[in-house]
Amino acid sequence: MKKFFRNLLIVLVGAIVLGVLYFLWKKSQPEVAVYELVSPKIGNIEKKTVATGKVEPRDEIMIKPQISGIIEMLYKEAGQMVKAGEILAKVKVIPEMGQLTSAESRLNVSQISLDQSKSEYDRQFALFQKGVISKDDFEKVDSNYKKAKEELANAKESLQIIRDGISQRSAKYSTTQIKATISGMILDIPVKVGSSVIQSNNFNEGTTIASIANMGDMIFKGKIDETEVGRVTEKMPITLTIGALQDKKFSAILEYVSPKGVEENGAILFEIKAAAKIPDSVFVRAGYSANAEIILGKKEKVIIIPENTVEFSHDSAFVNVLKEEKPVQTYTKKFVKVGMSDGISIEVVSGIKLKDKLRGNKVEKVKEIKK
Repeated sequence: MKKFFRNLLIVLVGAIVLGVLYFLWKKSQPEVAVYELVSPKIGNIEKKTVATGKVEPRDEIMIKPQISGIIEMLYKEAGQMVKAGEILAKVKVIPEMGQLTSAESRLNVSQISLDQSKSEYDRQFALFQKGVISKDDFEKVDSNYKKAKEELANAKESLQIIRDGISQRSAKYSTTQIKATISGMILDIPVKVGSSVIQSNNFNEGTTIASIANMGDMIFKGKIDETEVGRVTEKMPITLTIGALQDKKFSAILEYVSPKGVEENGAILFEIKAAAKIPDSVFVRAGYSANAEIILGKKEKVIIIPENTVEFSHDSAFVNVLKEEKPVQTYTKKFVKVGMSDGISIEVVSGIKLKDKLRGNKVEKVKEIKK
């Protein structure tokens, strides 16, 4: 029995030793990699950059009141089209008590002056009819009487303006009626009925009653990195992709490149603006996010290869050209002169021919058994 177990142990140890030796032998066999073969081809290549930003109207006008008060009525809503001169809202004036008292006092004084001037006028007119006073003396009294009437009219008008914000003589120039200054679409009305508003003056820009813009004249406004700004110029064509309208693309023309950059998150960015060509059949809302694709360079009918087939060493570029395919792939390293790249394909100026086959990505590994 002991002999049986001893023989079994010897067999197991021998099997283990043979297994280890086989594993080490397999491990020592050289690996042969098989690569995908790529052929150069004639094609077009473009160098592009993408700027992120938004589409907005070229001119957005903020409508401000010319008088302080409270919104009494709103006649329009956001999204409606208006023409220049249309009434948007009406402001109810809340008079300042000091100004109101002063205006009422001025009206009373003007009335007293007019009564006195009229009495003087009546007396002098009777004397002038009898020939007691000269025409020159009567004209002076008549002039004073007319001035008193004009002063009373001005006092009444001033009181109406302070109290109501409008007078009878200047009704068509009323500052209580807020009117559109341009034709276009109302983008926003940030106030409500009952809201207090402040007039626009030298010390305050005033409360915005509404914002109006011409939606037929849209621009793309975005930012581009400093590494690309040197290659963009005005009047370059741009392709816009709007986030809310991903299935559509719009053309645009670059109009402006900022001469000064701003730092954002450690990068220097430059603002750009482009005139967007939006068809009348498409409605683009103000503030849509968009990407602008700018073609920095383009070459047509040149030799191109995948960029991952090129190896770079210092200032030189190389490709591996197939020498033999069977039984094992062998390659020859060749120097090439490259040109424009779009990040996927690269132009080859010289160094290879269209009939050459280049080493691409590794596709599989096999073991070559030594004989």
